[in-house]
Amino acid sequence: MKKISMTVDPLRPKTWPAGRCNAAMLDAATDADIVKQQAEDDREAYMVAARYARRVRKRLGLTQREFSRRIDVPLDTIRNWEQGKREPAGPAKALLKILAKNPEIALSALDG
Repeated sequence: MKKISMTVDPLRPKTWPAGRCNAAMLDAATDADIVKQQAEDDREAYMVAARYARRVRKRLGLTQREFSRRIDVPLDTIRNWEQGKREPAGPAKALLKILAKNPEIALSALDG
């Protein structure tokens, strides 16, 4: 995922990127609208993580059960990741990145 950093001065609307902010829509948003949007954003983040976890496992050619055993993570956790019910955090996210970049070394270290 590509990240972009930008600085916007809220007191100078002319510094705002074009097409990135609909002031009328923002002003009309209620607290309930904001909570609903946050929930949708969180759900989308979980699904992105789910697709990543599934892609890593499939690239290794492992079933969920085999993957669970090889990385010593409960099968239910793997299923929850891949169904978007939970998001891998901290060490689990790091492990998935290592498995994606260099699976042979990662798996041999885990098996050793």
